[in-house]
Amino acid sequence: MHVTFVSLCPTDAAREAGRPALTPELLAATGARYSRNNEGLDAILAKIDPGRLDASVDAIFRMIDYGHQSIADMAPVAMFIDSVSIWLAYLVWAWSPQAGGQESSTRYIRLAPEGLVDPALLGIPAARQAAWRDAMLAAYERYTRLEAGWQALAEASPERVRLPADLLADDSPKARRQVLRMQRNFAFDRARYLLPAAAATNLMLVMSARAWAALCQHLCSCPLPEARALGAAIRTELAYGAPRLLRHAAAKASISRGLADEFDQLATSARMGLPPCLCDGTDDPAHPDTATLEVMPPPGEDGRGFADALGHHDNRYAWIGAPLRRTAVRVAWAAVAFGDIRDLNRHRTGTKMCPPRPLGFYAAADQLPSPDAPDAAQAPFEAVREAQRFGRSISRQAHDGLAAADATYVYWTLLGTQYAFEHLTTADKFIYEAELRTGTGAHFRYAKHLRDALERWYERFPSTRGLVLEGAAEPE
Repeated sequence: MHVTFVSLCPTDAAREAGRPALTPELLAATGARYSRNNEGLDAILAKIDPGRLDASVDAIFRMIDYGHQSIADMAPVAMFIDSVSIWLAYLVWAWSPQAGGQESSTRYIRLAPEGLVDPALLGIPAARQAAWRDAMLAAYERYTRLEAGWQALAEASPERVRLPADLLADDSPKARRQVLRMQRNFAFDRARYLLPAAAATNLMLVMSARAWAALCQHLCSCPLPEARALGAAIRTELAYGAPRLLRHAAAKASISRGLADEFDQLATSARMGLPPCLCDGTDDPAHPDTATLEVMPPPGEDGRGFADALGHHDNRYAWIGAPLRRTAVRVAWAAVAFGDIRDLNRHRTGTKMCPPRPLGFYAAADQLPSPDAPDAAQAPFEAVREAQRFGRSISRQAHDGLAAADATYVYWTLLGTQYAFEHLTTADKFIYEAELRTGTGAHFRYAKHLRDALERWYERFPSTRGLVLEGAAEPE
């Protein structure tokens, strides 16, 4: 695990134009002073001593102890976080809803067992570490086998990858590279469900110092040792950009108790019995992914104005009218694979909820051709069946750990382990998410989830069909 604070510097054009450059806390102090007088920027900047930048913060605005959190919102901070588990990265995004950033993608990068996070850092008991590592290596073996199998199918059947005919006809090196990339993506997208949640990933986030402090509060209050270690590492780096905020970036008793309450409730539900899809004897361990949608229009709005609200909506970033912006939406799926939850979780708007009790295991079996299809011989039927058996077994083991109130159970799960997931937002943001997650380059599985949700929407508001710019998840 490694965390790096990265400062911003002025561009050449800004420097040549004589535009000011401020540290994060100086920027916050300068903005905060606007609330107390109207002297203007030049007068405030004149108070800065270039040789004593830190002292200049208090000279400009003494409330910079961040007693007012709105001041901390004006201090931008960027950090790069390397080698944390995919599970912890998910928590970081869940606890940082206002962040911008990126994470290493399982859709474009082949992951190797060398990237497993150290089980000691994860908090896995020493007596179980050897068994855990054996299970994770077995998962990687199946991931590698699946990737090869799906790659073979992609090469044998361009139509399954949906490669454009003009691209296949183009024999240029550029076109060939694009075809190879699309085939790799096809394989990665279907094999990734066997990757461990304990695989290492990298991520970068940029957000306000206030948001970093809130993230540290959650991380430092979390029962997982890996989370607490990351919280401490972020605190160390935050001192370079917003040292006055450190006293707020610490564990909070209320958060610790709240997380403990939610975990106890989850463990209690697990002790009520094993979900049917994780029991032996079921053909398919995948839990049905049934979508439900609740829509709450504002007073006086019955939905008849929704079509008009989409009248100027010619791309997913375009205008959406007030009737939709004022309408609340709760969309939920009975079960979503963790690999897809990671993507759905990163939408910034609203509130997401994912109680991480394993319900089933998805291994992309629905992507196999029928046994009598012309390309069936190239399809990884046996590899997928073995992945289903293994995924069910390891997810059941994780469920047993949860029932025993072992917080490290999450590190026994895979990206195919399924959980319930819901998102509470507004209709305009739901439509944007649906258009994005069914658009060009979208992963086939979360595209299905959003199409299912849109069908529930169309059932209630049929006049909007064709106005919502639903895509077909074409490869790119």
